[in-house]
Amino acid sequence: MVSAFYRDTWAEINLDHIYDNVFAMKQYIREDMKLCAVVKANGYGHGAFEVAQTAIEAGAEWLAVAFLDEAVALRKKGIQVPILILGAIRAGDAGLAAEYDISVTVFSNEWLQEAESYIPNNASLPVHIKCDTGMGRLGYREIEQIKRAEQLIKQSSAFTLEGCFTHFATADEIDTEYYEKQYAKFIELLSALSELPPLVHSSNSASSFRFEKAWFNGIRLGISMYGLSPSPEMKELLPYPLKEALTLHTKIVNVKQIEAGASVSYGATYQADKQEWIATLPIGYADGWIRKLSGQEVIIDGIRMPIVGRVCMDQCMVRLPKYYPVGTHVTLIGKDGKEKVSVDEIAERLQTINYEVICSISSRVPRVFKRNGSVQSVSNSLL
Repeated sequence: MVSAFYRDTWAEINLDHIYDNVFAMKQYIREDMKLCAVVKANGYGHGAFEVAQTAIEAGAEWLAVAFLDEAVALRKKGIQVPILILGAIRAGDAGLAAEYDISVTVFSNEWLQEAESYIPNNASLPVHIKCDTGMGRLGYREIEQIKRAEQLIKQSSAFTLEGCFTHFATADEIDTEYYEKQYAKFIELLSALSELPPLVHSSNSASSFRFEKAWFNGIRLGISMYGLSPSPEMKELLPYPLKEALTLHTKIVNVKQIEAGASVSYGATYQADKQEWIATLPIGYADGWIRKLSGQEVIIDGIRMPIVGRVCMDQCMVRLPKYYPVGTHVTLIGKDGKEKVSVDEIAERLQTINYEVICSISSRVPRVFKRNGSVQSVSNSLL
């Protein structure tokens, strides 16, 4: 580990937990269903390739990403299972997607007509028709549009209709009224097709847990693959326990004793009211540990201790109850002794969602991947 990065700040990814979360979902859904592991945004900050490999080992049959670059990167690293791009790609890149056998989302008939000319004669691009049932992002909204899309796809050798899907905006909320409207709309739009494609999928993590009728023959497992509840409201509704996969760590790089009245960090917003021990940690807002986390507690020696003063770009400071030496381990997210700082605790402090917390941990923070309690590999984007 020491030779792989030279700043004592890192995220640990427990791939056993990823495996267990995927395997648990495979046991929960029907045997005939296909599970998609959503590994966009570098696997929600966990490492797309490593998570993809682990999810496939646990039974995932296909993957989903956000855009073409993410899909090509996985192909170049040797991932061979089907990959679906959930977002838009340029029509001019359709040929590249076909070359790498990457499935794309179709939501515009104009795109289909333009993209056809970019696909080589000996190739066929697998496509999934996206239905906008109320999310308001991408997708067909009208029956006639979908009928025309199916016609364009089937009359051209450039395309293969592989799937049809939608995305629920409120499946993680207790109130199901809007969800039911979206579900009904999806059924209506599906009826526009002359025959259903091989894969019909609508359920994200939240819907997969709650609404069996929306499983169709595939589900997309995103946030819960990483061991996190789709929303705080859903924690009590989870059918099986989730195992949080990411922890965040650093080490003390400096310790000083300051006198009463001395200030810490930018703006002199923190002043000691007595003699205090202050530790400097090599992590800051450029790492995703943002300024609003001033006052957040970290764990040292099994004890929670507060960040004091403003979080800097690359560093932050912690008030210690006593002297601790340079090199002392600090847990920012995770467990130490009887104490735990969860991703959800950080999200609550930042008044955001757990998705944003894990996705915001920047690429300059190395990822240490563990299997069976041992380091399997280390990813450092800087070296």
